[in-house]
Amino acid sequence: MHFQIKEVHFFYMKCIEIIKNIESWAPKEIAWQKDNVGLQIGDTDRQIKNILLCLDINECVVEEALINKCNLIISHHPFFFSPIKKIDITNDHSARLIQKIIKHDIILYSAHTNLDYTKEGVSYQLAKRLELQNINFLVNLKTNQFKISVFVPEDACEKVADAIFSAGGGVIGNYSRCSFRTKGKGTYKGSGKSRLAIEKKEEYKIVDEVKLEIMVDRWKLNTVLSELKKVHPYEEIAYDVVPLDNQNVNYGIGAVGYLPKDYNQKDFFSFLADKLTVKNFRYTNGKNKMIRKVAVCGGSGSEYFQDAISNNCDAYITADIKYHTFQDAENEILLIDAGHYETEIFSLNEIKKRITLQLNQHKTTKVYLYSGSTNPVIFYNN
Repeated sequence: MHFQIKEVHFFYMKCIEIIKNIESWAPKEIAWQKDNVGLQIGDTDRQIKNILLCLDINECVVEEALINKCNLIISHHPFFFSPIKKIDITNDHSARLIQKIIKHDIILYSAHTNLDYTKEGVSYQLAKRLELQNINFLVNLKTNQFKISVFVPEDACEKVADAIFSAGGGVIGNYSRCSFRTKGKGTYKGSGKSRLAIEKKEEYKIVDEVKLEIMVDRWKLNTVLSELKKVHPYEEIAYDVVPLDNQNVNYGIGAVGYLPKDYNQKDFFSFLADKLTVKNFRYTNGKNKMIRKVAVCGGSGSEYFQDAISNNCDAYITADIKYHTFQDAENEILLIDAGHYETEIFSLNEIKKRITLQLNQHKTTKVYLYSGSTNPVIFYNN
């Protein structure tokens, strides 16, 4: 009797597909211009076995990645903030860590301020942790959108619009495929060199056209124009690209919302400590006795406390607040420094949820949250 042994083949997703998923949610292009987001180390064409999520990269994180057979580490804070001038394995701890990451074929990727500035990103997760309702951005990003106006024959309007939508145009908040269309008359007269398929050359024509207007994010503009030109029926396409100073409702800084009930300051402090699992935080008193409308900004967001005041918030929670900022906010708004790590860590759960959903057909790949803490700040309790 002969037994046939079947080989089991595991198909893993490539790293680039996971990166595309993250960046469709938190585009690199919305990051602070001096930030270093995206790939830090590695080959994005490699297949991914397991994934480890963390806030910062250190020796313990890399060790845990190796234990769990993770060949992709996704961190919030970039490993490289400044250009590297040398890699001194003997005298530089960071250099030895780079060597270890490369030696074990680990890919390192970071989503930092782009994760801060996107919906459902760092500040939104902090707001949800505090059970805030009706959440919106505290400050919307500006000057990163264009309006494309293109003139299209009526019978080609839907085809051109579909091309623009498929390339990412026409997204406004929770709505997609947004456009405005105005019917009118277009005129043209071809020259002797024009490629008119039907009409006679050098004949003056008046045709029914549509002015199609669609908003596009700055980083999608070139792709949208390329796809538009592929399907537009005219030899010479008339279109306008207009930069906008609009607030972008899709991306912003911080978040603002409402607690499910009013809290006095003492009870709010207990609620905050419980939700963020912290024992210590710094604050200055505001002017309102009861707390209901709250603004948050995960990480360093003290410069936006005036925006929280302008939004009539009772409290503003962020981190890395300076002495004089507390002084400026005193008796204006309850200003709370709850810690940099403490206000950002909950965003890893959202990254895990999105990647796990993407990996639905790849049951062999696991997504881990780093089990320890990379927080360098320790509080002394006497």
